[in-house]
Amino acid sequence: MTVRIGINPLTWTNDDLPSLGADTSLDTCLREGKQAGYAGFELGNKFPRQAEVLGPILDSHGLSLVSGWYSLRLMTRTVEEEIAACSDHLNLLKSLGATVMVCCEVTGCVHGDRSASLSDRPQLANEQWSAFGKKLTEFGDYCLSQGVQLAYHHHMGTVVENEQDIDALMSHAGPSVGLLLDAGHLTFAGADPVVIQQRYADRINHVHCKDVRMSVCRDAKNRNLSFLDAVLNGVFTVPGDGDVDFATLFSGLKNSGYEGWLVVEAEQDPAVADPMTYATMGAENLKKLCEVSQMSIAG
Repeated sequence: MTVRIGINPLTWTNDDLPSLGADTSLDTCLREGKQAGYAGFELGNKFPRQAEVLGPILDSHGLSLVSGWYSLRLMTRTVEEEIAACSDHLNLLKSLGATVMVCCEVTGCVHGDRSASLSDRPQLANEQWSAFGKKLTEFGDYCLSQGVQLAYHHHMGTVVENEQDIDALMSHAGPSVGLLLDAGHLTFAGADPVVIQQRYADRINHVHCKDVRMSVCRDAKNRNLSFLDAVLNGVFTVPGDGDVDFATLFSGLKNSGYEGWLVVEAEQDPAVADPMTYATMGAENLKKLCEVSQMSIAG
């Protein structure tokens, strides 16, 4: 049983707030990520989306493609429309060897809007979950038939944010829909990552490792800030630099037989949190956590 360690380019450049790290090149992200000790990257807004272009770039840095975010709109699209919309993205992942697609329903989401408080997020009524789960499962079935499994990303500011939302999602979506475990978003949403890991161990197929500075989190909730303002205030950081109990979480992943990527995804302002410093810290802390929990790391 082995895991691999990857990183998201949010450490260097931010997709939701492109002004953060706007001048940082893709080459810098990849070069520093490899130097910091990572085996792969998730996609970001500076990555070319043609396999014949991106593949050689990653190869030149000795890196793999981990996965890439896909914005679902199943609340407004048919399954057939969603399949057509994701075609290029799915083919890119397939072509470069990624086996999971990070996805999140973004209809009505507020996480990319600094003028919107997190309390403005969309929510599904009890009677809406069944239809949403059915459509998501049909879409997941199709993606799995192409060799890529969905890894649903619960995310602040979206319809699947907290523990109750995850429970509803998992009870209405079929096995083709895996669960992305994000320790930072769970903690921000008031959930316990260890509890969610234990409850859905057999559904977790991707892990985002971000830590939370709880003092900043409490302030963001008390003032009902936007998600982006919380990020700018430093709510997230790399594993081991905040208040999440990663040691217990990793022990649970080991005991459940998790095999897949452990991805550092800790968006911060790169002008405040030096990307190379925090990328290196994140990689070193993940390796220590894996060593303590006796999870073997593949290259």
